[in-house]
Amino acid sequence: MSNPTKKIIVTGGAGFIGSHVVRRLVTTYPHYEIINLDKLTYAGNLANLKDIETESNYRFVKGDITDAAFITELFTTEKPDAVIHLAAESHVDRSISSPNEFVITNVVGTVNLLNAARGQWQGAYDKHRFYHVSTDEVYGALGDTGMFTEETRYDPHSPYSASKASSDHFVRAYHDTYGLDIVISNCSNNYGSHHFPEKLIPLAINNIRNNRPVPVYGKGENVRDWLWVEDHARAIDVIFHRAASGETYNIGGHNEWTNIDLIQLLCRILDRKLGRAEGESAKLITFVKDRAGHDLRYAIDASKLQRDLGWEPSLQFEEGLEKTVDWYLANEDWLNDVTSGHYQQYYEEQYTKR
Repeated sequence: MSNPTKKIIVTGGAGFIGSHVVRRLVTTYPHYEIINLDKLTYAGNLANLKDIETESNYRFVKGDITDAAFITELFTTEKPDAVIHLAAESHVDRSISSPNEFVITNVVGTVNLLNAARGQWQGAYDKHRFYHVSTDEVYGALGDTGMFTEETRYDPHSPYSASKASSDHFVRAYHDTYGLDIVISNCSNNYGSHHFPEKLIPLAINNIRNNRPVPVYGKGENVRDWLWVEDHARAIDVIFHRAASGETYNIGGHNEWTNIDLIQLLCRILDRKLGRAEGESAKLITFVKDRAGHDLRYAIDASKLQRDLGWEPSLQFEEGLEKTVDWYLANEDWLNDVTSGHYQQYYEEQYTKR
């Protein structure tokens, strides 16, 4: 992308990862205009961005990427220089119960954005960039050894990962067919502040603080590589500005943990921070029926990103987890707000009827 970026649309900017990306761009590049496009579904929360909502280079636009006419009009009106696309349905459990929603949002929504970008940027693709943020789950599962690289064959196992794999292919197709300047990154599991408590770490923190059962699938033997969300936002910044057109980068935290070891660590941290006797929180661990098609192990090889662009994780996992727990305990009002209403209904359906 030869033209210095001035206006960036960030889709899904009110969500967990998106809000951290928006915050980084707004504060790091005051000469950029950052437009946060979000539908504000259950996981999108403008409270995630209250600290920057009055900044002069930030604007919020409520909208749905599945509405092609709206997206086309937005691009025509705003004439963005670039898109960083994070808007997605992302929870595997929800994809199993409602796969169509994932196809519509993750596949059709992405194609709507690509079409709008192609139409608006026609004849000047080298001055614009479409950055698609994806997941390591498109690669499938690993055995006890090995790591996902950028060359790993796609092998998605859930409706969620299948929808993300499809969207990745469409983004690359628009590069190969039309010449659109694109970059893609595939990240491992993120953790940190402002994470909606349906995912493992915030769910466990919230349940432990409330003395509720902490559900763990199967025997807790599934392995994930954990990436601090602020390190992810920093990686997106670097890739967006410096990656060559058409490149793909894997982003990982070099932190492999089994689910049960992670939950036990969280229990020890929260026992200490809540003044409980050692081992008290661990009594809340409850093993539940395993998820259908549950991948055993993910592990990211992020050496290409380190080698090409100089990025590496800034925190050891234990330090990042301490910071994460501290944030949730200091922001109980945020937690109480997002766990009310419809989320409670979903929680009961998902975890208590197994």
